[in-house]
Amino acid sequence: MRTKEFLGRLDNGRIVQAIGEAEARTSGEIRVYLERGFLEEDPVLAAQRSFQKLGMEKTRGRNAVLIFIAPRAQKFAVIGDEGVHQKCGAEFWQTLVDAMRDHFQKENFTEALVKAIGDTGQLLARYFPRTPDDRDELPNTVLEN
Repeated sequence: MRTKEFLGRLDNGRIVQAIGEAEARTSGEIRVYLERGFLEEDPVLAAQRSFQKLGMEKTRGRNAVLIFIAPRAQKFAVIGDEGVHQKCGAEFWQTLVDAMRDHFQKENFTEALVKAIGDTGQLLARYFPRTPDDRDELPNTVLEN
């Protein structure tokens, strides 16, 4: 699917709202990133590269999560910084990806993202609760490259 078509089928407002609601309970950060070109490499490697490029490893608690989607290649990945991964382990990521895959296969793109953001927010709130001095370190917008 072309990225433009994918973007046209997303409810950007719902996604940004879901990020804001999830981050209201945690010091963690969640970002959604869309890769416009055709992705030939492994989506996890591409997500890791984007994570670094976006400076997501610089959050105070090392508790950022990136939801990476390459619509033209029909690939996606979800990765977290070292603080998050230490707390949740591989099982959380697999469950999250499986649920997203189910929604994507039914072309429920916004629902896939909103659910993944909500589940990620719950995990982050459990291990990285919001503190009185917390500030939003990263924008909540859907990013495109």
